[in-house]
Amino acid sequence: MIELYTAPTPNGRKVSIALEEMALPYTVHAVDLAQGEQKTPEFLAINPNGRIPAIVDRAAGDFPLFESGAILLWLAEKSGLFLPTEAKARSVVLQWLFFQVGGVGPMMGQANVFYRYAEEKIPYAIERYQREGRRLFEVYDRRLADNDYLAGDYSIADMATWPWIVSYEWSGIPVDGLEHLQRWLGVIGERPAVQRGMNVPKPWNPRPDVEKFVSGARKILV
Repeated sequence: MIELYTAPTPNGRKVSIALEEMALPYTVHAVDLAQGEQKTPEFLAINPNGRIPAIVDRAAGDFPLFESGAILLWLAEKSGLFLPTEAKARSVVLQWLFFQVGGVGPMMGQANVFYRYAEEKIPYAIERYQREGRRLFEVYDRRLADNDYLAGDYSIADMATWPWIVSYEWSGIPVDGLEHLQRWLGVIGERPAVQRGMNVPKPWNPRPDVEKFVSGARKILV
């Protein structure tokens, strides 16, 4: 059994999507970020960085894991799914997984901060991260022109990336003209396991109450 500690964020949804796709049994612990539950001693014992997601694999001797990319890799190896064993094919998946972890996630995250959450609007910062986010979207679009999915076949790289890019409107990053990326967004969004995973730990609202959402996010960023 997997114990999943999560919240309704793109990083959290990566793992719930993977658990649903892999049909691994799990229980959900919703972490209230606005109340600081990620900073409690109990949670820090699982993830010393005080961030979600985190898991505890009870079947592996109560083994705790943090960092979403590391969790996805662990789950793929545990299930034997969505990560090839052949060296080159495996490497391609990991390249696109790490590209998300080090690229589009941080850039969209910073776009969110300056575009949505910061009370002082700094045009340079907003434009900087939105422009870089768009550049990364174009990298994905070129890749998807010749591939159905990021690594050829559907993989943990897609599971890691989709929850971020699908929130492009919130980051203020357009997808106009990126037909291959839009096709990929639509195809993955139709997968039943993805739809289930996006509703963990609560139903996904692609157009939330802006003022309420921003107010909650500002508490987390303090």
